[in-house]
Amino acid sequence: MTDSTMKEYLNKITKGDCLKIFKDIPDNSIDITFADPPFNLNKKYNSTKDKRAVQEYLVWCQQWIQEMVRVTKPTGSIFVHNIPKWLTFYSGFLNKIAYFKHWICWDAPTSPMGKTLQPAHYGILFYAKDLEQTKFYEIRYPHKRCRKCGYLHKDYGGKKAGLHPFGPLVSDVWTDFHRIKHNKYRDEHPCQLPVHLLERIILMSTDEGDVVLDPFSGTGTTAIAAKRLGRKYIGFELDQEYAQISESKLLQEEANSKIGNIWVSFYLDEIATVRDIDWTELSQYHDIPEPIEDIDFTAIIPSNGKPKGYAPNRDKKLGKLPLFS
Repeated sequence: MTDSTMKEYLNKITKGDCLKIFKDIPDNSIDITFADPPFNLNKKYNSTKDKRAVQEYLVWCQQWIQEMVRVTKPTGSIFVHNIPKWLTFYSGFLNKIAYFKHWICWDAPTSPMGKTLQPAHYGILFYAKDLEQTKFYEIRYPHKRCRKCGYLHKDYGGKKAGLHPFGPLVSDVWTDFHRIKHNKYRDEHPCQLPVHLLERIILMSTDEGDVVLDPFSGTGTTAIAAKRLGRKYIGFELDQEYAQISESKLLQEEANSKIGNIWVSFYLDEIATVRDIDWTELSQYHDIPEPIEDIDFTAIIPSNGKPKGYAPNRDKKLGKLPLFS
């Protein structure tokens, strides 16, 4: 990416049509791209029509998907979020110009719709620009425990000695994240993702200082996640109000989502995602049960009572912004 382009777009939310702005972004210049486009479900956005003819919608989607792949580096990844119906078409576009890695499902139950299975997940397509060069890190999430007794939900039988102290590797089914249902946590935007969902994606596919681009920035979820984790961001947003909300929120954020020198994702005062390669260093900040089999009924805890580097008063100061964006 040229210095002039960096200066114009880097660490900013730029107002405008993504297809027009994409033309300014050089080939192979972005570390990862993530898109959460309108779903063509007639939702009430400020500045865009969310009800197009099917073919018109798909032609438009193919255009920005092609641009996402074009600007992504050979080491980078492309992530596209939507309902399963549209993702089946998106995969057809992407299979011709990139390499499939995963279809990630994350838990998002909705109301019954009649004469159909109840929709209960959103999907995220995960594609690589070049399979041999793709940057990827295995990630872990905390063990799930009974809220009352504290025991692990899963019975590991005679394999408890082999348990990882923090938790299992993340699969392609994410049941620990949920939709933002309460209005007090939402911005004035019809489709809003939890920020820790984006933090997980960023942790598994980028390094500190990498550039994350979102062509449908909305109220800034991707940019906020990137900034918290010490990454750079580029956002495009058609609506002026959404862009202003994003910039206002970003001014309140700091690159401080870490323990010691290790970037992690937090949710409700707890660590939600860590990179597997970072655990050796992170373990020094935790009290781990001995013998390790005691993990079955004893959770690891931060050795100083709180994760080092976490700002416990941040939620109050920013009106819950760290939890959701």
